[in-house]
Amino acid sequence: MSSLGHLGPDAGPLTFTPPQRRRIYLMRHGDVTYFDDSGKPIDADTVPLNDLGRSQASAAGRAFAAENIRFDRVIVSGLPRTRETAERVLAETGQQIEIETWSCWEEIRAGSLSDLPPADIAQAFLSAFDGLVPEDTRFMNGESVRELLDRVIPPLAELRADTSWDTVLLVLHGGVNRAILSHAIHPLGRLFLGQLAQTPACINALDVGDKPEDWVVRLVNFAPPQPLHRDNRLTVMEKIFASFLRSRRRA
Repeated sequence: MSSLGHLGPDAGPLTFTPPQRRRIYLMRHGDVTYFDDSGKPIDADTVPLNDLGRSQASAAGRAFAAENIRFDRVIVSGLPRTRETAERVLAETGQQIEIETWSCWEEIRAGSLSDLPPADIAQAFLSAFDGLVPEDTRFMNGESVRELLDRVIPPLAELRADTSWDTVLLVLHGGVNRAILSHAIHPLGRLFLGQLAQTPACINALDVGDKPEDWVVRLVNFAPPQPLHRDNRLTVMEKIFASFLRSRRRA
């Protein structure tokens, strides 16, 4: 930095216009139970938050309230677990704001595992969220990472084109959030980083400027009421897979 003192007299005045960035708070919905006590799967399109998920969503709301954060828009995927999470956040912040539904941001879609041999089932569960994921990887024999990126990333431009908001809350899903975070990290290319953990009801903070490539990642996977993740060693999908295996044993 000392070389800055040697600018010539004709170099002209140094100027800097700070970029005007807006804030996206990106949340994952709170915890849900995907299998009932008998081991039967619960429809992922209708499953509500469980008791833990409700407490997590309220804790996230209290974190926003503690810093007096106000939202101009709140957008969910439309699946009940995202709407309920958003409602609990708003209840804690004391805001009454219409919740918008953007179904393009529903979770990566699983397929049928019935045609897969047992040896391939673990790979179907876990490979989509493992490292730098190839775009042809399919989640649980369903939607591919390429298909996920194709429907999740373009709507971000639509959101950014609306200049009426300064702070927006998105309450979405683990896979969708990974797609958005990966784009924020590498906005000029296509990337899907599976190892970006998204704990239930976690908060991510992203800033966006006027230029499409202007993203700043401020915060990732902040998860009250345990922000230091003391008890977490497994990924969410590893926990779901373990639950799936227990349900098969009970069936």
